[in-house]
Amino acid sequence: MKKPSGKLWHFKGGLHLPDHKDISTQTPVQQMAIPERLIIPLQQHIGEPAEPLVIAGDPVNKGQIIARASGYYSASIHASTSGTVIDVIEQPVAHPSGLSAPCIIIKADGEDRWGKRPPHQDYKKLTPSTLRSLIREAGIVGLGGAGFPTFIKLNPGSKHHIDTLILNGAECEPYITCDDMLMRERPEDIIHGLIIMRHALQAKRCLVGIEENKQEAYDTMRDTVHALGVEGVEVIMIPTLYPTGGEKQLIRVLTGLEVPHNGLPLDISVACQNVGTAAAVFDAVEKSQPLISRVVTVTGDGIANPGNMQVLIGTPLQELIETSGGYTDQVQRLVIGGPMMGYTVQSDQVPITKTINCILAASEAETDTPDTHYPCIRCAACMDVCPVSLLPQQPV
Repeated sequence: MKKPSGKLWHFKGGLHLPDHKDISTQTPVQQMAIPERLIIPLQQHIGEPAEPLVIAGDPVNKGQIIARASGYYSASIHASTSGTVIDVIEQPVAHPSGLSAPCIIIKADGEDRWGKRPPHQDYKKLTPSTLRSLIREAGIVGLGGAGFPTFIKLNPGSKHHIDTLILNGAECEPYITCDDMLMRERPEDIIHGLIIMRHALQAKRCLVGIEENKQEAYDTMRDTVHALGVEGVEVIMIPTLYPTGGEKQLIRVLTGLEVPHNGLPLDISVACQNVGTAAAVFDAVEKSQPLISRVVTVTGDGIANPGNMQVLIGTPLQELIETSGGYTDQVQRLVIGGPMMGYTVQSDQVPITKTINCILAASEAETDTPDTHYPCIRCAACMDVCPVSLLPQQPV
């Protein structure tokens, strides 16, 4: 295995975890069929829910805006395919609370018919402000899981400047491989999206961080940068250590800088975006395609045929699972995300949103926890691995 080039830094703590990634990287990303019904939540991002622009009975085209951002910290929602709005009603959604939320229900017509799309514009001729507005209209949010509106992270304001733009391809969470497969299969789109974001930020350099357990993705991304002749972009292999994919940890590893307490990356002239977000930016700017689908990992011992699929936003989880061969008799729990940061849902009728990157159908062995809980003996092992220096062994 090739070693990282250049100097790398370290953050405190971290864990070497079994990654369980090979089980979902044996086949290419599959295109998920259009479901009969889409359930599209109005809240798929950090901030205020989008305001619906449609009512029951309205026909919609693919890519049509159906809910507009209701404030600065919000993101627009678009129809994932053509069809008819059945209702705007509260439905169960993927959330740790298990509660329902307002959703737009669309009955697909099977035609997958696009509406009127804005003409293509050369991003190099657009001002950063105009480019950010275009990205905002496309409803793009961070696809690493947080769902922060992307245009905000591309707007450092007049008091800050961005020197370094980091593209996060670490994907340190066990089981999840959607970013890995995206880098293998769409490297040019990701790099072009990165360059577009660099233009919006007027950043001087770009760093792409990829963990060393993704050798094929690293080789593909590195070779693509060289083939495109892109200057100021460096693809860097970094050690596999959880949670290197965390924004603050990745910034530390690649630059040696630390985000200040109660501060943001822009305070140290750094911005960080996910590789999936970069691909979505490329689609929006170069193809006039809003964020209406994403790659989702479907994995775990409870899935017959684990893999990755390109899925329309609003597709019920059940349909992804059926496309992946259905459940095995080992399934015990359905988790959104990975085993470290994910959460359990009680139904597979909830829809895929912009921020869902993985469905983990876990077996008993994958979810086993001790029946007996012992009191803390204050061994401080948790403190040794904590990347943010918490002291949970200390008495309250």
